Amino acid sequence: MGGPPVFVSRRLPEAALVPLLAAADVRMFEGEQEPVPRDRLVREAAHCVGLLVLLTDRVDAALLAAAPRLRVVSCMAVGYDNVDVRACTARGIAVCNTPGVLTETTADLCWAILMACARRLDEGRRVVQEGRWASWAPFFLAGQDVWGRTVGIVGLGRIGTAVARRARGFGMRILYTGPAPKPEAEAETGAQRVPLEELLSESDYVVLLAPLRPDTRHLVGARELERMKPTAILVNAGRGPLVDEGALADALRRGRIWGAALDVFEQEPVPPDHPLLHSPNVFAVPHIGSASIATRMAMARLAAENLAAVLRGLQPPSCVNPDVLAASGRGLPSQQPEHT
Repeated sequence: MGGPPVFVSRRLPEAALVPLLAAADVRMFEGEQEPVPRDRLVREAAHCVGLLVLLTDRVDAALLAAAPRLRVVSCMAVGYDNVDVRACTARGIAVCNTPGVLTETTADLCWAILMACARRLDEGRRVVQEGRWASWAPFFLAGQDVWGRTVGIVGLGRIGTAVARRARGFGMRILYTGPAPKPEAEAETGAQRVPLEELLSESDYVVLLAPLRPDTRHLVGARELERMKPTAILVNAGRGPLVDEGALADALRRGRIWGAALDVFEQEPVPPDHPLLHSPNVFAVPHIGSASIATRMAMARLAAENLAAVLRGLQPPSCVNPDVLAASGRGLPSQQPEHT
């Protein structure tokens, strides 16, 4: 293969990388389940012009200092908190992401874990599999209703709006909070913007979909959990560090809230001895919000298209620091950050 050298940090299907294979000399980490070791990533970046990375790969000042030829970092994710965008911008390095293609799939997963927690599906599955189902009983494994309740969405971006659209089908009252009003989403879904404190106190389901920034780290801690209803469920399908997990474990232990549905954790993979994993009112899955076959292929393809476009001097479909390309005469619309 000819063209500028690029490195792909996880084994991806060749069919998804066709645009990149035509534009670059591609090296790829052979692992599929495990992330590329840090020293390997730095070593590969040292002579590359482009990187295609996952959210498990940290692109920080130390890596950038070792990569003088680097011109583009393409993330196979919507969120890019694993990349030091400011440092990249200072070095003239474009940072790309994959918004849009995973919106509906992630919203589906958000609803799947919300309902699984509300209706205690994992507990029910274990009762059947372990032969502990004695008979029908009036309040055996009774959970929480979803239809007609109030859902509060923290972060009404693309995915949050998709979650709100689904909530309408359940006849739910929809609240949201965020740094700015979203009039188009309000018109489409009937969502009402309220302060975070009001959302927490009135919602039966609090759904976290905000991007991870310094001001949103531990957005939900002990004080916020105390504001929630004792029958409420916290759903985190955004980023793990949005929640103070110690405070959440304590609130669940004390019965301060009814349950939690979690797709993301502060440390991933989450340790098997984590207290949240041993709480019967927690439904947890391993960061699979966008994990449908079609969506993951679309994400990989878009990440490849982004990288190939920058290498060819063209406008990529999605760039999060467009000033880098604007300086070269190619203005781009700014992207609003969401989670993966």
